[in-house]
Amino acid sequence: MSGTLLALTCVKNEGAFLLEWIAHHRACGVDRFLVFSNDCADGTDAMLDRLQAMGGLDHVRNQGPHPQGPQWAALKAAPRHPAYRAADWIIGLDADEFVNVAIGERTLPALIAALPGASAVTLTWRMFGNAGVEAFEDAPVTETFRRAAPRVLHWPWRAQQVKTLWRNDGTWARPGVHRPRAPDPARVAAVFDGAGRRLPADWPAQRSFSPPGQDHYALAQINHYALGAMQSYLVKCDRGRANRAASAFDLSYWVERNFCDEEDASILPLAARAAPLRAALRADPVLGPLHDAAVAWRRDRFAALMAAEEGWRALYGRLLMTRPTRALTAPEAARIWRHGRAG
Repeated sequence: MSGTLLALTCVKNEGAFLLEWIAHHRACGVDRFLVFSNDCADGTDAMLDRLQAMGGLDHVRNQGPHPQGPQWAALKAAPRHPAYRAADWIIGLDADEFVNVAIGERTLPALIAALPGASAVTLTWRMFGNAGVEAFEDAPVTETFRRAAPRVLHWPWRAQQVKTLWRNDGTWARPGVHRPRAPDPARVAAVFDGAGRRLPADWPAQRSFSPPGQDHYALAQINHYALGAMQSYLVKCDRGRANRAASAFDLSYWVERNFCDEEDASILPLAARAAPLRAALRADPVLGPLHDAAVAWRRDRFAALMAAEEGWRALYGRLLMTRPTRALTAPEAARIWRHGRAG
């Protein structure tokens, strides 16, 4: 047994996707959720209140101001929460990230069992591109977007960042965005990646992305649906970044993540297992109407942005004109890395 497994996240205006994300990760073996919300206009916070009343989730309103961004404020507060302290394992995720385990029953406990003695396991993003989907629809993200980056990606490093599953036994002093922080050197037993490879002893102090040019997904990956439908992407741009004060969503963010090179439907068996859990949440007399209201809010917000100013219309036009990102070859990526080192 892996013990109690907690998913830690920070959300704003994610109500249209929340129930799928919760159902998916319950099907994946998460026992409890610790969710911080801030500045929600679509009713996400009300949905979280209802989920808390139903059990298995703790909702904390993360009121500002947030000089370093709401996510950092949440990460600083999380270790003081009883649900955090009681967890045996913790994984930090965003609402557009879905755990995809490839072994056993496709659960996080199965991953933990496959790596006995691990202090932490890094799960590398696999970017799922837009694949030409324009309109936002009330449909499961995991079923809608099936085109992804190649299994071996050489560039950019930002598309190969990790999220980490870690043992909450005092080895790590506090959570971080991509990996837990401040390890006790005397307690770190072993850290593995999503391919089952043991990482170097100095990993906790090193970079937060996996080495380019390798397949990192043999055991598990993070399906990262960073873009979604074009209409929904504009709403994401309007929301801004969770871990910094200013928005950094624009066409460059889109281009660095719009990989559609390969089909990857490996998450669908887990999505099928999550479907009845999602349906049960939708059937709740409180959650169902709140979900529908969040869907309507997202559509209305897109329409408002398009009517507001030329900048939003210009960005949307560029999205329509932009083709999927071409994955660079190994020699092309090597030239970029070489110039970076020379600079």
